Amino acid sequence: MKIALIIENSQAAKSQIVHDALTAVAEPLGHEVFHYGMYAPEDKASLTYVMNGLLTGILLNSGAADFVVTGCGTGTGSMLAANAMPGVFCGLVIDPTDAFLFGQINDGNAIAMPYAKGFGWAAELNLQDCYRKLFEGERGLGYPKERAQIMATNRGILKDLKSVTCHDMLTVLKTVDQDLLKAAVAGEKFQELFFANATDEGIREYIRGVVGT
Repeated sequence: MKIALIIENSQAAKSQIVHDALTAVAEPLGHEVFHYGMYAPEDKASLTYVMNGLLTGILLNSGAADFVVTGCGTGTGSMLAANAMPGVFCGLVIDPTDAFLFGQINDGNAIAMPYAKGFGWAAELNLQDCYRKLFEGERGLGYPKERAQIMATNRGILKDLKSVTCHDMLTVLKTVDQDLLKAAVAGEKFQELFFANATDEGIREYIRGVVGT
């Protein structure tokens, strides 16, 4: 699985901590981690939580990523922005129990985490435990197990509902504020990672025009 990591500007100083915790868990399980920034507070390209959501939509809908890990100070802003995108089902994950239940009940494709609120001593251990609960086993099995079928049914209903309440991603890209879009894809490694992994030709070509390549 291709896992994309996106860090918001207010928490950029913790980028390496988050990246190290994610790779320590995900890579031994056979997943690939692609860090789209931010990498440090002084990065030229600055990502807000709104941009996190837009970038999450781009990466998931284009096939550049199968799962996105993002967040902000509380995690709530990034979660809301991500869930505004078509095809994105983002949960707020604070602790390993959240991670387990989101994976088993909701089986979404993105999480947002708080990297300021409650981020204290041994925070990196909490991150690793959360990622382990998400990625070490099969997701979507239900909890409790006897409700697995109704949970799967409700996930399908939600997916259908979102498909009629949201525009497709290409329409979003064409109609969103283009300055916001340009800022969201201005990261130092965005082009290198995105064009090597994205599979949707329509989204690829539109983004190519935005970044001028």
